[in-house]
Amino acid sequence: MKNYNYYLFFLLLFTTSCAAQQPNLAQRLGYAKDARLLIIHADDLGVSHSENAATIAAFEKGMVNSGSIMVPCPWFPEIAAYSKANPSIDLGLHLTLTAEWQDYKWGPVALDSEITELVNEQGFLYDNCADVVRKVSAADIEKELIAQVERALAFGVNVSHLDSHMGCLFNPKYFETYLKVGRKYGLPVLIPASGLRQFPDMAKKILPTDIVIDNIFMMNPSDAEKGVAAYYTKMLREVPAGVSEMIIHVAYDDAEMQAVTINHPDFGAAWRQRDFDYFTSEECRTILKEEGIQLVTWSDLKKLIIND
Repeated sequence: MKNYNYYLFFLLLFTTSCAAQQPNLAQRLGYAKDARLLIIHADDLGVSHSENAATIAAFEKGMVNSGSIMVPCPWFPEIAAYSKANPSIDLGLHLTLTAEWQDYKWGPVALDSEITELVNEQGFLYDNCADVVRKVSAADIEKELIAQVERALAFGVNVSHLDSHMGCLFNPKYFETYLKVGRKYGLPVLIPASGLRQFPDMAKKILPTDIVIDNIFMMNPSDAEKGVAAYYTKMLREVPAGVSEMIIHVAYDDAEMQAVTINHPDFGAAWRQRDFDYFTSEECRTILKEEGIQLVTWSDLKKLIIND
C-alpha cells in the first residue's frame, strides 16, 4: 500500500508538471507567455450601409482589425463583396437569431419550410434572446446557423470565425450546437474563459482543439455615461496578459443609422460614432504602442485549428 501511495504521488506530480508546461494561447500564437494580445473587434456588419462604411474606414485608417457580419441583414451583400475583394481582412460571422430594432427587421436565411419556430407572427426574427430560447429548438437553430454560414461562403466571404449576436448562443440550450457548427467548418467560435467559469456544465463541452480566449471586454451603458474615451483608455491601459477581445460597434451618426436605432440610445447611432472616433484616433494608437499591446486576429487563431 505504501508503494501504491508513492505511485499516486508521483503520478499527480507528473500530471501537474505536464499541465504547467502546456503552452498557453499566447505561446501557441508565437508570443511570450505573458504577452498582451488584443483583438479590436467591430460587431454588426451588414446591418446598414452606415455600419459597413464606418467599419471599413476603421479597418483602413484606424486600429480596428477584426469584425463580424450579420448574414440575414439587408446590407450583407455589400460587406460580402468587400470581403471577397479583400480576403486578408479579418471577418467572421455574427450568427444572428434576433432582429431587435423597433422599425428595422429581417427574417432568417433558412427556408420557411426548414424552420418552423424561429420567426414571430410577422415573419421576422424575435427581438430578444429570451423568446428565442423559450420557443426555438436546437434543431431549428442548427439549420439556421448552417444556412448563414453557407450563404456567406457562397458570397465569397473569407470567414475567420463565428460569434453570437446578443449572446443568444451562449446558452446551455444552444451552446453545443454553436460548437458543432464551428467544428463542422473548421472555424473558431468566440468562447471567453470567464463565461465558462460561470457555466461549468457548458465548459464540459469544450474539446482540446477548441479555442478559448482569455478575456472579453465591451462597454455597457453605465460605462458610457461616465465617458466613452475614459472607459476605453482605462481598459486599454489595463489589458491583462493573454488573448483578449475588445468588442465595439462602429457606424456613422447619420440619418440612416439614426432611423435604424430610433428609441434605442444604448448602442445607437451616436454611441457607434463615438466608438468610431475613439478607435480611429491617434490617442488609441499611442496607448497601444505605449502599453506594448500586440494586435492579433481571429485569422491567427483559425490557423491553430488548421495546424492541429
